[in-house]
Amino acid sequence: MWIPTEHEKYGVVLASFRGTVQHGLPLEIGDTVQLLEKCEGWYRGFVHKNPNAKGIFPCTYVHLKNAHIKNKGQFETVIPTEDSVITEMTSTLRDWGAMWKRLYVVKSVQHTHKNEGDLFHRLWHVMNEILDLRRQVLVGHLTNDRMKDVKQHITARLDWGNEQLSLDLVPRREFSMVDPDEISVTELFKLMEHRHRKKETPVPASTHHLFVHMKSLMSSNLGEELEVFFHIYDGRENRPLSERFFVRLNKNGVPKSPEKTERQCTLFVDLGSSDLRKDVYIVVHIMRIGRMGAGEKKNLCSTQYRRPFGCAVVSIADLLTADSKDDHLLKVYACTTESEWYQIHENIIRKVNSRYNLSGSNTGLAVSLQLLHGDIEQLRREYMVLFTRGVSITKKLGFSDIIMPGEMRNDLYVTLEKGEFEKGGKSVARNVEITVYVLDIEGQVMKSYVAAGSGEPGGDEYHSFVLYHNNSPRWAEQIKLPIPVDMFRGAHVRFEFRHCSTKDKGEKKLFGYSFVHLMQEDGRTLPDGTHELIIHKCEENANLQDSSRYLKLPFSKANLPGNNQAVKGTKESFWITSFLCSTKLTQNGDMLDLLKWRAHPERINDSLSKLKEIDGSEIVKFLQDTLDTLFGILDESSQRYGLKVFDCLVHIINLLQDSKFQHFKPVMDTYIESHFAGALSYRDLIKVLKWYVDRIIDAEHQDHIQQVLKATEYIFKYIIQSRRLFALATGGQSEEEFRCCVHELFMSIRFFLSQENKITSPVTQTQAVFLRTFPAVYGELLKIFTVREVAGFVRETLGSLPATAHAECPLEAVKLHCIAETVESQLYTNPESRCILLPVVLRLLQAHMQEQRDLVMCVRILTSMLSLIRKEDSVTTEPVVSEEVDLIVDSLLVVLMRTILEITNRPQPAGTNMRLQFQDITGEFVACLLALLRQMSDKHYQQLLQAFTSKDDLRDFLLQIFTVFRILIRPEMFPKDWTVMRLVTNNVIITTVLYLSDALRKNFLNEKFDYKVWDSYFYLSVIFINQPCLQLESFSPSKRKRVLEKYGDMRVMMGCEIFSMWQNLGEHKLNFIPAMIGPFLEVTLVPQPDLRNVMIPIFHDMMDWEQRRSGNFKQVEAKLIDKLDSLMSEGKGDETYRELFNSIIPLFGPYPSLLKKIERETWRESGISLIATVTRLMERLLDYRDCMKLGEVDGKKIGCTVSLLNFYKTELNKEEMYIRYIHKLYELHLKAQNYTEASYTLLLYDELLEWSDRPLREFLNYPMQSEWQRKEYLHLTIVQNFDRGKCWENGIILCRELADQYESYYDYRNLSKMRMMEASLYDKIMDQQRLEPEFFRVGFYGKKFPFFLRNKEFVCRGHDYERLEAFQQRMLNEFPHAIAMQHVNQPDQTIYQAEAQYLQIYAVSPIPESQDVLQRDGVPDNIKSFYKVNHIWRFRYDRPFHKGTKDKENEFKSLWVERTTLTLVQSLPGISRWFEVEKRELVEVSPLENAIEVIENKNLQLRTLIAQCQSRQMQNINPLTMCLNGVIDAAVNGGLARYQEAFFVKDYVVNHPEDGEKIGRLRELMFEQAHILEYGLAVHEKFVPQDMRPLHKKLVDQFHVMKSSLGIQEFPAYVRASPVHFTNGSPRSSCRNSVPNIISPDGARVVARRSPLTYPAVNRYSSSSLSSQASNEVSNITGQSESSDEVFNMQPSPSTSSLSSNHSASPNVTSSAPSSARGSPQLQDKHKHSRENSCLSSRERPVSAIYPNPLDPAQRATPHQIGDTTLPRSDPNLSAPEKGSSAKTLRSHSPLPTSRSPQKSSLPPFTPSPTECQSAGLVSNSPVLSGSYSSGISSMSRCSVSEASGTEATTGDHPAHQGPTMPNSVSSGSDELIRRENKTPPPYSVYERSNPRRPVPLPHSLSIPPSLDPPALPPKPHQLRTSSMKLVPASDPRRADGVPHVPRPRPLPRKVSQL
Repeated sequence: MWIPTEHEKYGVVLASFRGTVQHGLPLEIGDTVQLLEKCEGWYRGFVHKNPNAKGIFPCTYVHLKNAHIKNKGQFETVIPTEDSVITEMTSTLRDWGAMWKRLYVVKSVQHTHKNEGDLFHRLWHVMNEILDLRRQVLVGHLTNDRMKDVKQHITARLDWGNEQLSLDLVPRREFSMVDPDEISVTELFKLMEHRHRKKETPVPASTHHLFVHMKSLMSSNLGEELEVFFHIYDGRENRPLSERFFVRLNKNGVPKSPEKTERQCTLFVDLGSSDLRKDVYIVVHIMRIGRMGAGEKKNLCSTQYRRPFGCAVVSIADLLTADSKDDHLLKVYACTTESEWYQIHENIIRKVNSRYNLSGSNTGLAVSLQLLHGDIEQLRREYMVLFTRGVSITKKLGFSDIIMPGEMRNDLYVTLEKGEFEKGGKSVARNVEITVYVLDIEGQVMKSYVAAGSGEPGGDEYHSFVLYHNNSPRWAEQIKLPIPVDMFRGAHVRFEFRHCSTKDKGEKKLFGYSFVHLMQEDGRTLPDGTHELIIHKCEENANLQDSSRYLKLPFSKANLPGNNQAVKGTKESFWITSFLCSTKLTQNGDMLDLLKWRAHPERINDSLSKLKEIDGSEIVKFLQDTLDTLFGILDESSQRYGLKVFDCLVHIINLLQDSKFQHFKPVMDTYIESHFAGALSYRDLIKVLKWYVDRIIDAEHQDHIQQVLKATEYIFKYIIQSRRLFALATGGQSEEEFRCCVHELFMSIRFFLSQENKITSPVTQTQAVFLRTFPAVYGELLKIFTVREVAGFVRETLGSLPATAHAECPLEAVKLHCIAETVESQLYTNPESRCILLPVVLRLLQAHMQEQRDLVMCVRILTSMLSLIRKEDSVTTEPVVSEEVDLIVDSLLVVLMRTILEITNRPQPAGTNMRLQFQDITGEFVACLLALLRQMSDKHYQQLLQAFTSKDDLRDFLLQIFTVFRILIRPEMFPKDWTVMRLVTNNVIITTVLYLSDALRKNFLNEKFDYKVWDSYFYLSVIFINQPCLQLESFSPSKRKRVLEKYGDMRVMMGCEIFSMWQNLGEHKLNFIPAMIGPFLEVTLVPQPDLRNVMIPIFHDMMDWEQRRSGNFKQVEAKLIDKLDSLMSEGKGDETYRELFNSIIPLFGPYPSLLKKIERETWRESGISLIATVTRLMERLLDYRDCMKLGEVDGKKIGCTVSLLNFYKTELNKEEMYIRYIHKLYELHLKAQNYTEASYTLLLYDELLEWSDRPLREFLNYPMQSEWQRKEYLHLTIVQNFDRGKCWENGIILCRELADQYESYYDYRNLSKMRMMEASLYDKIMDQQRLEPEFFRVGFYGKKFPFFLRNKEFVCRGHDYERLEAFQQRMLNEFPHAIAMQHVNQPDQTIYQAEAQYLQIYAVSPIPESQDVLQRDGVPDNIKSFYKVNHIWRFRYDRPFHKGTKDKENEFKSLWVERTTLTLVQSLPGISRWFEVEKRELVEVSPLENAIEVIENKNLQLRTLIAQCQSRQMQNINPLTMCLNGVIDAAVNGGLARYQEAFFVKDYVVNHPEDGEKIGRLRELMFEQAHILEYGLAVHEKFVPQDMRPLHKKLVDQFHVMKSSLGIQEFPAYVRASPVHFTNGSPRSSCRNSVPNIISPDGARVVARRSPLTYPAVNRYSSSSLSSQASNEVSNITGQSESSDEVFNMQPSPSTSSLSSNHSASPNVTSSAPSSARGSPQLQDKHKHSRENSCLSSRERPVSAIYPNPLDPAQRATPHQIGDTTLPRSDPNLSAPEKGSSAKTLRSHSPLPTSRSPQKSSLPPFTPSPTECQSAGLVSNSPVLSGSYSSGISSMSRCSVSEASGTEATTGDHPAHQGPTMPNSVSSGSDELIRRENKTPPPYSVYERSNPRRPVPLPHSLSIPPSLDPPALPPKPHQLRTSSMKLVPASDPRRADGVPHVPRPRPLPRKVSQL
């Protein structure tokens, strides 16, 4: 049975549990669970991270923890009873864990992100460290101190991790997290700021320490032991700053005792900041211990001497830059002359090079040096290892900057300076060594009290170093005598002088001694300074053991009595310098006199006067004794010495204010509390103090009085303590008298404070001095007086200050400081005194804040005041607190808000310090305001609002507070990790707004409506909801849960408030339409369902009111769309939002009473239409946003932008947005280096502008300028980009337009530049190579594609060199989830509706529009290449198939072609690299038509090559040779015969009577081919080189065989029509497409695919092999048929044809055009054609783009020839170029219905009219068509030249040409114009401008030169054009004749941009 758990409430999961049992709850290790019930080893409960899922789990899986329960019962919450630090650690580690895993993923995915990788590892270490520390805390075996350290460590680690992971800053007090509700906002701010500052700026340490580690001395000439002495030396004052550190080195130069680190390492302690200068040095002296001369032989003597070796110096400033312990190698220098040794370091510092030199080239001292900062205790904690391992302490000479009480030190430093000795009867000077001993009062040598320095223990004696042969030696050696205080009296130091002989024995002979007493008889120690000691002579055997013998002798020359001239006159002297550093001994006689005042009462006056002259350190040494002395004197003779003692007391008190002695204040405090015994002193002290105060106003000199007032605090301490002692002793006698005295004293003080003086008056300064010290007195007064009495003193004293002070008066700041101290004092914390003091404080504070003065201090006071008030105060104080809040609100609320506004609007000062200061006070003022508002209850708000007398005041207040709130919400108000503070702020704001909204409703509605207040209110609400810190969706689950538990979702609360306020507005809503649409829309984009449901109805309401007002809601719509765009691009909104927005539509229903039914219906329609528009826009915007999130620019981004741009243009007609997106698209293109597309894009904006002087405003990156200037700038930019995109033809047109403008303004300078630019573009066309792009058709199927791609097909222009495989891979990379379809069939509905992405990709061939240029003779390929691949609207794709039974003997009988033609919405290239397919058409081409196309194409190719050869365009004749060889060979071997067999047999003619004309046409083409071959052979004979003659002869022979096989004896008459011009003379030929451009220089299409004009070598096939392979080979054709505007590229397909194989190109063939190197890979036989052969490139797919359909002649209007595919195609969006024909209007692009019958034309039979020429033939530009040249039929069969699906008549392009010759022109320009105008979006074309065009010279006729005699060649039809073709406007001087120019109409009415 399940029993509710009583104590088992909370547990942690120990092992994961799958929960597979019935009702089982899955658990993960580490989860925390709350237990509800228990039953037989099972618990029922829930996991805290998902409280809704309850279930059962085994007891053994859970570890129980103690917890306490709040709200016992159904809604109980369980909180574990554990240390708050543990709780925080646990939750933080959980959060970190998830983020740490994410870091791992980032690290793995992006190997480049070093930082993330580092952070991953560092976080891992820190997490392990925290877990380890947590374990220690949980075990609970730590001492309190250690626990504190561990917690400090934990919180430091937690803060570090939170900072690294950009998590929130945690406010803490004593390591525990603080609940923001339990402390005031001001305190919270302080805590946050403290943690923030701690993180930011460490306080610079005032004490520094130098760590020195002696490593070794490196030198080549060692061999003796060494002594190394380090000390710190002040180069400015030339004195040592520290004692010496001493290290002994062995003969190898390393420390003697390596195991004792304290003998190698030291810490030079207590360096002040002033010591870290460049001229403070570390000086190292090195002594060697050994023979006198370094080079002496070893056996000379055994005695060891200390001799100078070398010196090294390094500046301390050099260490400041080093972060860590640096090893230094110091150079060691030696003296040039030994006598200079004492100052070698000074010479090195001063760089006196002559006096020292390097002691050896490779001598160096290796030491480690490091500066450490902070006090010594801190170092002990931080560098524990140093201190545990052992380090000696080297002290400073003298006390440190700060003397600590209790510091014990008694060191006497003696420096052996110099000596003067006589020769002593020797011929040379002596080698003097001094031995130093310390002897006690009894004459015994004191052991271990002579130290050479720290590092080595002290010895009994000290030997100086020896200078060789020097009677005036200078040592400057410092020794330390650490003698205990009690041994000082009677002790003396003895110096013995010995001569060190260098003879064999090497003995040391004593010849004299000196001594000095350490203490004088009067108790003073040896004074600091230099002493000249007397050298007493003696012999070696002199007995110095009995010191009493010589102690009676004089020791110093200064102390000799005047009559002892004999000793004074001796030359021999010895100088020492002594320096005492003692906390107990004094050298000051005055000090001793004062302390012994009872012994000499007559000296008291004198001693008191001299006290002020005694050094402070002497006084603090004897502080207690001195104070006892003073109060003793005061007690005994107060009348006589009262004033003097008072002055001495003031002097001592003020001495302790000095930073050096401030630490002695506690010593004085202890003295007052424990030792002070002057029970009567208070009377004298009060009396003297009052005496001074009364004299302030009259006194001339205020300095002394100011000193007295500075000491007020301690004087009061003495007064109060003295009174307490007196009361204690007497049982409280004279109480009244005492109170009376104090009151009188305060009256005197108030009187002096109330004086108004000039600013500069000394009295003002005295007032300031008193106010500074006054607050310190409160605590003392409270020891005797009641709280109310003290508060009364303070109120009256502060109230007596003069009120009207000047702003610049220094007293003002001091007043405020005094108030601050008061508010922070113990007195103010008591509610009783607070109500007395508050009015005074508020009055002063208000005055200052109103004048914006001393704001830093004001905010400090406010913070302190508000920190004391808490809502949670006990019930007893509630009325008091409420009253206080009332007072503060009345005085300060308004002025506080004004201050915040002032500060935040003030320009930030430049200096960082000032800026920080302002930021600080802004934050603090804000915290004060929040604290105050949080304290305000309903009653306070009512009182506040009632206090406003007029509406205007209330209005101003509301506007002000709303503005302040908007400022508080700003992201920069608090640092980004202060989420806790932000949440508190928002909580206060929303509470306040709820109170204030009532006031808004009551006072500013209906006739009192005030737009500004309401607008401010709504604006605030919107900003509030949109704050990042309230977007809970972005928080981690645990953080979200915490916020919701504490505050709920404040966004929803505010949303409901907005809704309720909106409903109250009534008809005033109209004031907010459309202004509030944007802000409200922003709110609805917040992904919070409740908030959205509240806000969306407001839009319905807006539309409703707008409809009532103006009958539509265009304004609403416009605003909605603008805002949507800006918000979506910021990344707001989501899919569900779109659906939600749709749900407005049903909301129209619930209001039937709003309008009449019919109105409602109209309303509803327009409403639904608006929602539909907005939804469609959102679809595009969401796609745009998602695409833009990706990294690099790809097609998806560009396509998305194009889709949005067109939507703005066509559906919304929003020009500004349209232009903005034009520029966004332009930037994308530039980034992707799509320069051509970038130009077309910018052209869209260019076309909106006119050449006018209208001024344009500043917009995007454009400055304010005239429309002309902007258009000029755009033209130049576009030309530059066309140039970069190698689209030079388009650039030329713009250059001309600009040139015309410059010419019309007579701006010849720029005109010249423009003409030069134009010329350079022409040069580039002729000189530079262009690559032709491939085109690919891409279908995007499935619902998972972005909206703008979904279930649509596009044609895409590939990049340079990009083949199908690469393109397909690129698309799959862009859409990584897409599946590539493996067939080319149209997909069915299941694919369309699938929740997936399918890509269908295959290559297509472009159908060029610009036939005019392509068909002309003599036009170079460089020019033609542009027109082949630019301005392409249509593309085609061919698929061969067999219909009916397949004849194995002759496959041509049943070989049909299925031809798909795709028409785009815009031509390529354009504003995008891909455009959507607008129309697709499918036609089938019959076998006969296919054969006609093949032969037509071959004929065209032959003509082209012959023409090129004749005009010497070919470098060599190989291409013509190969082509002739291929055709003749194929024909001879049965190629043409297969066609004869298939179509000329009787059966076919009988079964297909309708094909009679086509059969005739085929026969005619065969004859024509024979004639062309004959002509070609004649030309070939003329140019063939000698070595190819045999081949030529063979070709001629084979040609005769071919003629006979065709049965041709003589050519028909129409073939021989003219010796020069070969016109297709048959009646059909004029209505069919005659073979145009017969000898066009651009004939070679297929081969050009491989490399321009490079033809495959001869590769013979037998006729049998040909026919058997025909089907495959047909598929290899790259045919191009053209009808009217269409030209189809023939593309090689996978087959066995030699053309598609790599070896088919002859090595001898050279190319006359640049090679594009696009060979098709060799493909195997298995690649036969099937429908599955999808995704093949245009070169490799099944007969892609071949076999055009023969068309009705009328539809075969204008021949368009395609250029050479090897040259790069440029972009489509230019419609046909306006160079070629001067009168082109818009060309029709809708293909007409196909007509299969050729007889329908009513054109006259055979007029070679220009129009006929214009409409001549479906020309294929594919040169040698696919297969080898060995089989004529096979090559021709692969040459497809007929029309696809219906084509359009291009005669519409040439209205001027339409004459009687062409009555049935199918489509006219005007029809076409209409069709184009209906097409959206409009074509963006460079050519749609009515510019005059350049005339294009007509091609020369291909006449045969007189010297030649070969048979005639049929001419190209358009060579017979009449002069009516030459349409050149008369007005244009550049034109040849005067035919007027017909301008091309613009396709769309132009809207001139306002931007």
